Amino acid sequence: MTADELRFGTAGLRGPVQPGIGGMNVELVARAAWAVGEWLRGNGADRTIVVGRDARHGSPEFFATATGVLAAAGFDVVALPGHSPTPLVAFACRDLRAAAAIQITASHNRAGDNGFKLYGGVGTDAPGAQIVGPIDEQIEALMTRAPGTIPRCAVPPDRRAQANRSRYLARISTRFGAGEEAAPFRLALTPLHGVGGQLALDALAVAGFHDVHVVPDQFAPDPDFPTVAFPNPEEPGATGELLRLAAEVGADLAIALDPDADRCALAIPCDGGWRQLTGDEVGALLCHTLAVPGAVVASSIVSGTFAADIAQAAGARSVRTLTGFKWLVRTGDRLCYAYEEAIGHCVDPAAVLDKDGISAAVLAAQIAARLRRDDSSANLLLDELSLTHGVHATVGTSVRLRAPAEADAVMAGLRSAARRTITGLDCSMHDYAGRDDALRTNAVEFAGADGDVRIRALVRPSGTEPKLKAYVEAVTPISATVDAGGARRDATALAERVAHALLA
Repeated sequence: MTADELRFGTAGLRGPVQPGIGGMNVELVARAAWAVGEWLRGNGADRTIVVGRDARHGSPEFFATATGVLAAAGFDVVALPGHSPTPLVAFACRDLRAAAAIQITASHNRAGDNGFKLYGGVGTDAPGAQIVGPIDEQIEALMTRAPGTIPRCAVPPDRRAQANRSRYLARISTRFGAGEEAAPFRLALTPLHGVGGQLALDALAVAGFHDVHVVPDQFAPDPDFPTVAFPNPEEPGATGELLRLAAEVGADLAIALDPDADRCALAIPCDGGWRQLTGDEVGALLCHTLAVPGAVVASSIVSGTFAADIAQAAGARSVRTLTGFKWLVRTGDRLCYAYEEAIGHCVDPAAVLDKDGISAAVLAAQIAARLRRDDSSANLLLDELSLTHGVHATVGTSVRLRAPAEADAVMAGLRSAARRTITGLDCSMHDYAGRDDALRTNAVEFAGADGDVRIRALVRPSGTEPKLKAYVEAVTPISATVDAGGARRDATALAERVAHALLA
């Protein structure tokens, strides 16, 4: 493959919908699907392949191409009907014991992008998880050998495809079924013009949550994402309409899904207003519920350490991995929870071996409802956890680039000295590119302290977009006499200064 061609990154092939070798287009998808089929055939894999799609520009055509190519190659294709949130595809791969699964999506990327996400199935080291090397490289090599004309044929409706949604909801009901804490409780929800809205409502309903208010002009799928500058709940302003709705209806919890519903952001009532939690704070709340002695809790090197501290206190083993759920879910059979600071949460690894914003939303609603029943709140629980483990303030920031190669100069500058001063703090530097273990990657990490406050900062290029990202955590111990909210604000301000200084 040439340098300009799309390659498998953190989460599959992803790029702008446009003609040519650097874009997502029918020709690329046809070659990718053909290569997946050739790889499966060469490895003696089972013939069943699941394919789903979101509602982005190009998704219907790419879906028809992928299913048609694989069906013409003789595979048993389970083509999921309509729009499929990504967790449904990952669930089907595992539930049907498929050889592979493909999701056509660009997740939370800009409106002009699309992608091709690939899950390995039976015969791989982690059935139902996204592929890792060397499989991705082998498929890329096969793509270069694809014939100029690739046969395709139609794929008829399939009862397994029709049943997939109800089987997923049945699993939600079994794993996170309704309890006495489910009512009365009011939720506000937005799918940000993505494909997860109705499935989220149905999942919440089977868990006992029926009082759900949705942002009306963000509920139907719309590939142009007209009400948000960028369709990512983490982006400034993206949840503005959700928080306004939550205040108007007096919601107890606000939930935002990203467009393919594999990520989940939360906001909670706080001091008469609304506080949007960081991915690390959501991770702490979910981990507090899920971590059990002897189990494994996984987080990535870009995530904070709050959940890891909670897991270890609960007797679970905390494991750190490279960025991406393809690594997080490969941390052992006793995995009970995996998360990443970018609002990704795997709360039911036995069913969905990937991040799943819908099941995470259901669990979060259950936690918040139970806390309210006990005259507590998520805000108070986070303060209690901070009293035990210290306030963990995490900040993420990024700089958009015209091309991924622009990150090279910045990364070289960060690596130019073993120690450096950042906003007056003397920090040591660790280069992950110099490691010789499973954490080797293009990232640098800085560590320092400001009095009792520990600072950890990591910088790396994005694996899915032309961006350079900085992740900073400030950890400060507190006592019962200290205002946890004030300590959190101070630590966050310090983390923000460090983050912006790193990318200045």
